[in-house]
Amino acid sequence: MPLFYQINQPPDFELAIWHIAEPEAWFLERLHLNEAEHAQLSVIKGHRRLEWLAARYLLSQMLGRTAGAMIKDVHGKPHLAHLPLHISLSHSHGLAAVIIAKHPVGVDIQKLVMKIERIAHRVLRPEELASLQPASRLEHLHIYWGAKESLYKAYGRRELDFTQHILITPFTFDLQNGRCYGQVIKDDYQQSFSLYYQQIADFILVYALQQVNK
Repeated sequence: MPLFYQINQPPDFELAIWHIAEPEAWFLERLHLNEAEHAQLSVIKGHRRLEWLAARYLLSQMLGRTAGAMIKDVHGKPHLAHLPLHISLSHSHGLAAVIIAKHPVGVDIQKLVMKIERIAHRVLRPEELASLQPASRLEHLHIYWGAKESLYKAYGRRELDFTQHILITPFTFDLQNGRCYGQVIKDDYQQSFSLYYQQIADFILVYALQQVNK
């Protein structure tokens, strides 16, 4: 299936979403994976294999032949072997999302599900929880979760605590505005990000762009 959704804002970033309707073989025939990528794929099981392949194919479509190999660093963060660009990938229930930028970025796409309530108190700070309103609680929770996932990916290193190290400035749920702000603070690292969110069908998309002084 062709691109499901796309945002192109050069030179800052490009984001695209693929609706997965193809079998695994379709992607394997069109991708030229190197040894490291085959090794990554070999440890992925079930439907996540198809989602990984779709995200990898989408990345190649966005960059063309210049994409090259997608490899992981020592922290497990994906990056392009031969291009000085930052990338982030996400997938959920048949959708794959990819964002590409010159500065650290993160993306998260999640299908709206009630079970997110189970983890709310473990990943949100008291002031973040206090900003939730009954009428939009489910969507708002997914935005907070997606924002924290996006910042985790943009940071790119492990051992981040979602309540201690990832802070989202409490905000009012507003799909028309679709913007909030967050920080990653750990040890001597402190970085601010602009976060953008929107609802696409029954999915919530969130992406983080590092704030850069121009």
